[in-house]
Amino acid sequence: MQTTITSKGQVTVPKPIRDKLHLGPGDKIDFMLEEDGGVRVVPVTASVTQLKGMVPQPEFPVSLAEMDEAIARSATRKR
Repeated sequence: MQTTITSKGQVTVPKPIRDKLHLGPGDKIDFMLEEDGGVRVVPVTASVTQLKGMVPQPEFPVSLAEMDEAIARSATRKR
């Protein structure tokens, strides 16, 4: 796919690429220069604040001590 650079250095990202990368107005992209001279376009990930509400509330509260114990048990099993 080809596009044209404007006199201001702006580029329109073709619709199939915007769709594939789930890009919309206001989203940010990162241009990465590869060692072979190619360029990779990568969507910038969302901020942590946009993730709020994605994980459901636990059925019951868990204390920090219980979390630490669970982490310690898991770390012991992986060795």
